[in-house]
This record gives sequence, C-alpha cells and structure tokens, in this order.
Amino acid sequence: MTDFLYSSDLSVLYFFNHTISTGFLDRFFSTITNVNNWYIAYIILIGISWTKGGRIGKIAVIGVILLILTGDQLGHKVLKEIFQRIRPCNALTDILTPLGCTGSYSFPSNHAINNFAAAMFFYRLFPNLKWVLFITAFFVALSRVYLGLHYPSDMIGGALIGLFLGYISAEGAIRLDAWFETRKNLKLKSQNSSEKADE
Repeated sequence: MTDFLYSSDLSVLYFFNHTISTGFLDRFFSTITNVNNWYIAYIILIGISWTKGGRIGKIAVIGVILLILTGDQLGHKVLKEIFQRIRPCNALTDILTPLGCTGSYSFPSNHAINNFAAAMFFYRLFPNLKWVLFITAFFVALSRVYLGLHYPSDMIGGALIGLFLGYISAEGAIRLDAWFETRKNLKLKSQNSSEKADE
C-alpha cells in the first residue's frame, strides 16, 4: 500500500513537473508562488476588510494575521521537523526546478497550509468569495508541485491542515462577533430601560 501511494505521488508529480512543463507555465507558477508578488493584493484586501467590513471585517483582519502566523510556525517549526521529508528537488535527480531548490523539509507545504487556511477562514465569514479564495489557494499550492519543490501529498496534507485551522479560526471569529453583538444589544436594552424609568 505504501509503495502504491508513493508511486501515485511520483506519477502526479512528474505529470505536472515534466509532462506539462512549458516556458509559459514556468513563468506563471513562478510568479504566483512568490509571496512578494501578493503583498499589494493582501494590503488592499485587508484595507477593504478593515474599513468596509464593519466589526466582522476588523475581527477578520486580526484573525487572519494570527491564523497565518500560527499555521506558518506549525508547518515550518513543528511538522516539517517531525516528518523530515526530503524535497523532491533534492531527492530526485531529474526534477525540473525553474526557481532552484531549498534545503528545508518538504512535508507539509506551508504555502498550502497558509493559503487554504486563509481561504477557509474568509469563506466562512464572507461566503460570496468562495470561488476566488479556493481557486487561488489551489493554484498557489499546485505551483509548489509544478516547480518541483513539493510532492502532491505535501500539498494535500498542507491543504487539509490549513482547512482545519481556517475552519476553527473562523468559528472563533464568528462566536466573538456574536458575543460583541449580544453585549451591544444588552447595553441598548439597559439604556432603553433607564430612559423609560426617567420618563
């Protein structure tokens, strides 16, 4: 069973890394995999959420920052050190590496953890954004396989971890928003009672 799973992992890896490899896809995946190319989009989205999203928007901004910090450290400092899986670009001599390789461990993919965590988090708070969020997360995670930096199972494992973290964080944000709403309503009720007593 283990041999079959590893063989399937390699087959999918080679399909994306070799079979469909082209100059155009090299440029496309190299661009979307680079976090530096997303900063402007992140700043715009966070700014819109903070200024236009009301209370839940502000909770979302703080929540997603904490979520990404947590997911990134969990993947990089804990899980990668536990599994210590060698990256395909270091383990396999024929892997194509348009961006070169890195010496850090492979499982899970931090790109997958962070992007799927953020996608699930924002989807639970703003459901209308689901297609943009999950399609973007998928292509960013897929870029790591295409570029030879991760096995498909690294991407799948990272995505599942990210979805779980994003869901739990969104539940916390929703409950916090509900708590603020209850507190606000109780305060209004108390004020109304005081005004009636003064009449």
